[in-house]
Amino acid sequence: MTTGKQKRVIPGTTIFDGDQARKGYALNKMCYSFNSEENRQAFLADRDGYCAKFGLNEQQKKAVFDLNVLDMIAAGGNAYFLAKLGGIYKLDMQDIGAQQTGMTKEAFQAKLIAAGKN
Repeated sequence: MTTGKQKRVIPGTTIFDGDQARKGYALNKMCYSFNSEENRQAFLADRDGYCAKFGLNEQQKKAVFDLNVLDMIAAGGNAYFLAKLGGIYKLDMQDIGAQQTGMTKEAFQAKLIAAGKN
């Protein structure tokens, strides 16, 4: 869908815009459900069935099963909702940031500390 506006492009970055929000609606809705412990346990008990319940497509399911943040973002995932999925696996935002940048968590943390000193 286009609105007549030119899409913003940042090389190497997936912009979370209206098109991405529509594309990732099922994935983000599922991740939002993880606010409930009962839903987190249901997901762990039957990942495939839980993804089907929310209507994830094959691209989204593969990204979720691989726990690949960049692929989830490409599939329409929003980092704030994806963090709820990461929490099931005891990942924090620094783990996710490290994966997004292709760094180890320790290297990512060092980069954050160095940036904070500037």
